[in-house]
Amino acid sequence: MPVLKAAPFEDTLNVQIRQRLQAARDRQRSYANVRRKPLEFQVGDHVMLKVSPQKGVIRFEKRGKLNPRYIGPFKILKRVGPVTYTLELPKELSNVHSTFHVSNLKKYLSDESLVIPMKELRLDDKLNFVEEPVEIMDREVK
Repeated sequence: MPVLKAAPFEDTLNVQIRQRLQAARDRQRSYANVRRKPLEFQVGDHVMLKVSPQKGVIRFEKRGKLNPRYIGPFKILKRVGPVTYTLELPKELSNVHSTFHVSNLKKYLSDESLVIPMKELRLDDKLNFVEEPVEIMDREVK
């Protein structure tokens, strides 16, 4: 059975390409790791949970930067993996899966002004805000 071999210049070219790709990966990893801080929580700690606003919808009579980014605090029930945790969620969030990646959590710092009551929030199963307008205040025909 014949064996197909690449020309010697193709082998060296492939090796050079792999080395350059590896160097680029290492360089990007070192850039990313400069700002990255390892987050670890213990069972029983309280954390805030990151939520996403829907684009183009006015929520809580505020716009843009003033929308709440985190809700909680929630107690950590168990550590599922090296970067995943299971939280104790209230019944208002029963449609949301209770296991989250560490990037969606923030340490709770016992500041009562940060806590938003769950009664004011309506979240879908992907943790997006859902809010309908209460009334139409003004109308303009162009």
